[in-house]
Amino acid sequence: MATIMHPYDPTEVQAETNPLLQYFMRHSGPVIHKWVDYFDVYHRTFQRFRGKPIKFLEIGVQNGGSAHMWREYFGPQATIIGVDIDPACKALENDGFEIWIGDQADPDFWENFLRVHPQFDIVLDDGGHTMEQQIVTFESLFPALVDGGVYLCEDTHTSYFPMHGGGLRKPGTFHEYVKELVDRMHAWYHAPIAAVAEASYAAKNLYAMTVFDSIVVMEKRLKNMPVALARGYQSHTPVPLALTFLDTRRLFGVPDEGSEPQG
Repeated sequence: MATIMHPYDPTEVQAETNPLLQYFMRHSGPVIHKWVDYFDVYHRTFQRFRGKPIKFLEIGVQNGGSAHMWREYFGPQATIIGVDIDPACKALENDGFEIWIGDQADPDFWENFLRVHPQFDIVLDDGGHTMEQQIVTFESLFPALVDGGVYLCEDTHTSYFPMHGGGLRKPGTFHEYVKELVDRMHAWYHAPIAAVAEASYAAKNLYAMTVFDSIVVMEKRLKNMPVALARGYQSHTPVPLALTFLDTRRLFGVPDEGSEPQG
């Protein structure tokens, strides 16, 4: 059998500058199980929250090793809360963590949970990784993020695994859901005007999505209606001083009642 050769050792490259990977490589306590490339995504996404009094939710705490890692990484000001379906994880409360036991695919569980913890700075979904679990959890918790918060769903490669409800381009997978979110965050330019103005939560709050190998990061930030402005006095073509999204879509033929899917 052929050996797969890597051009570099990712642990050597990242460990010099990534405190999470440094912690992982020297760790000897409760088990932490991670794909190595995740540590780069974690650090680039979370480093701006370090040393701040944030509220961090981890779904899928398993053996508790990662909870200790997050406490070390974010600092003593951070509140680390865990959710798992395994009652044995309650033992982590002996280490000072707040642990909730429940099914992340159950909207009623999240409704009860959010009564106690209505807001978070960061949500990390490392739970059961089924399509229902990932989608229900995102829809329940993304609205609970503070303005400027981050939602990270990992192990999204399960969107291709039949045992998790996945399959390539199969309707209802998390990756297909994310593709739909791209349309929803651009609703300004294609949805019925009334829907954008009154009901398009993603268009107003989903600031950015970054898709990595097996990780999707969603950033929440309240957005204004899109407007293009022109400044300066020299131009060989006429340029309007201001264009709203509505002006632009009408200019390029999008009806006020919205566009129909093509193809």
